[in-house]
Amino acid sequence: MKALELGFSFCGISKAEFLEEEAPRLEDWLKRSYHGEMSYLERNFDKRLDPTLLVPGAKSVVSLIYNYYPAKEQRADTFKVAKYAYGEDYHFVVRDKLRALMETIYEKIGMVSGRVFVDSAPVMERAWAKRSGIGWIGKNSLLLNREMGSFFFLAELVIDLSLDYDSPVKDYCGTCTACMDACPTDAIPAPYEVNGSKCISYFTIELKDQLPGNMKGKFDDWIFGCDICQEVCPWNRFSKPHQEPRFEPDDSMLRTSKREWKEMTEEVFDIVFKKSPLQRSRYAGLMRNIDFVAGDKEAAK
Repeated sequence: MKALELGFSFCGISKAEFLEEEAPRLEDWLKRSYHGEMSYLERNFDKRLDPTLLVPGAKSVVSLIYNYYPAKEQRADTFKVAKYAYGEDYHFVVRDKLRALMETIYEKIGMVSGRVFVDSAPVMERAWAKRSGIGWIGKNSLLLNREMGSFFFLAELVIDLSLDYDSPVKDYCGTCTACMDACPTDAIPAPYEVNGSKCISYFTIELKDQLPGNMKGKFDDWIFGCDICQEVCPWNRFSKPHQEPRFEPDDSMLRTSKREWKEMTEEVFDIVFKKSPLQRSRYAGLMRNIDFVAGDKEAAK
């Protein structure tokens, strides 16, 4: 299968139709202001639930998994960056793979109307992935796969081809509450319910204003994103290193000490993280996070 040749680990297909079950959940989530200042999540409500509004005549949603679990990690005594941000920005890497997959479809079938999505546009990727049977949604709201855990990206093709559709798999979380118990900011108040406005990833990436004082001391050295709820998930014991060269981290980033993070200049930041997801926070945002996490403690180690 071409998807496997391109590096995708799993592929599933679901019917492109209105997400009737997800509609009230999304509405309730927004009413609770769990999205914080991510106002873009309030827009295009109908498009988030109906792929035919994104691709007129759409008949199928092809969901894919792309592994990002690293073979090497940061030194233990430093400020932490989420694993997904170790290498080149996934939006570019995975989108290139999706476009190549679409080209193969064009070659074999002819012109097909469709679009590719990688955490872009109003697409409820986890809902579609669940419907396609490539995993189930865990209590931390992330998609889980029995063979590889959750350290992966999701991507979609929305196309106007009728295909054979896959069925959802069962939920294997059972009675486990490891992710809920481990979250230092209580961002998972109930199973399968995440208050995005209390998530460390939200604070360190999405929030552009001053970080709230009541969160002081709760970030556990995370300065960009957070992997806590994934690291404690039993299913991630099955994670295996990715094979994507563009996700390989700069060795200097893995070795960077707390002192070096604090003393990093904007010039060095732009060189080391030129194509990195860290560009989303920009230099000023990263320094804000570092100052907040370091507090009054001596950060030099």
